[in-house]
Amino acid sequence: MYKLFRPFLFRMDAERAHDVSLRMAKYAQSLTPGMVSSLFEFEDERLKQRLLGSTFSNPLGLAAGADKNAVLVDFWEAVGFGFVEVGSVTAQASKGNPQPRAFRVQEDGALINRMGLNNEGAAAVAKRLGETRSQRKRPLGVNIAKTHSPDIMGEAAVEDFRESFRLLAPQASYVALNVSCPNTREGKTFEDPEALDALLTVIMKEREAPERRVPVLIKVSPPNSPRIVFDSELEEMIAIAVEHGVDGFIATNTASDRSGLTAEETDLDQIGQGGMSGAPLHARSTQMVRYLYRATDGETPIIGVGGIRDAETAYNMICAGASLIQMYTGLVYEGPGLVKQIKQGLVERMKRDDHTNIGEAVGTRSQIGEAAQV
Repeated sequence: MYKLFRPFLFRMDAERAHDVSLRMAKYAQSLTPGMVSSLFEFEDERLKQRLLGSTFSNPLGLAAGADKNAVLVDFWEAVGFGFVEVGSVTAQASKGNPQPRAFRVQEDGALINRMGLNNEGAAAVAKRLGETRSQRKRPLGVNIAKTHSPDIMGEAAVEDFRESFRLLAPQASYVALNVSCPNTREGKTFEDPEALDALLTVIMKEREAPERRVPVLIKVSPPNSPRIVFDSELEEMIAIAVEHGVDGFIATNTASDRSGLTAEETDLDQIGQGGMSGAPLHARSTQMVRYLYRATDGETPIIGVGGIRDAETAYNMICAGASLIQMYTGLVYEGPGLVKQIKQGLVERMKRDDHTNIGEAVGTRSQIGEAAQV
């Protein structure tokens, strides 16, 4: 069905098409309960796992960015995602950057965006999640970031994160700290070891309250290339995260460079700055998953995200060391039916490799030197 709508959507700019898609999904969400899920129904006990204090019916989740304000959680569950991550949400509401700010690179299966963390703010999203909590059937992650303002820096930036965590953690199955989003004037992120240490000191203290005792994950940037041998700053970041008791990692965020794109340089120049997601990111994200898996001896859950567009890329990420995986750009190009296709494909590959549960596949191809399949 999506193939019928896609030409219509792709005649619009990427952001308008996204907004129209959300309105269509909202209408579908309002239909008779079960009508949407009946179209996409596919579950298999072999895909089920217990991680991060929750049961995941399957490892495929919706990545942050698709539903910033948590308005379609029921719909995402109905199309078959095993979990949903909303956001990024910031302490203060933000309109984001001027338009146009989202672009498709169709020949490469990629998106480029400089949305600027447009969202309704932590208080509004927390209120919505609280009102709809009883309807949720699957784990829900909330991705939080620093408010998009170059004037919020240092201790004020940490306090900004803390306010979002305080409001949103009680409504979440886990909270993802988007430490890799460069939304300050100088482009720095909280991946800087000193900044990360200061942030985690405050967040983990805030987490001591019973109503906010949820798993905390950090979302990291992709590497500069598909091959990582040793990265001392990354090692320091991992050590700080482990020392503070971080429960997992999400690998990776979008890339600020254009590596892997084959589109004409003049076309890319017209697009300008922004984070790249989609197929060209898969090899790098997969290698980051491998690196994190080995650096933590496979003991810390990793959510892999970046260029997952079919069952093979999904399985590849899992074998590299991801216990859970996410996608967003793949939905833009293939539609919600891709969720069912990937789950079915994962089961087929598990049978091929004699795995009785998806967890058995995690990390089976985690050697750093192994080239990522694309």
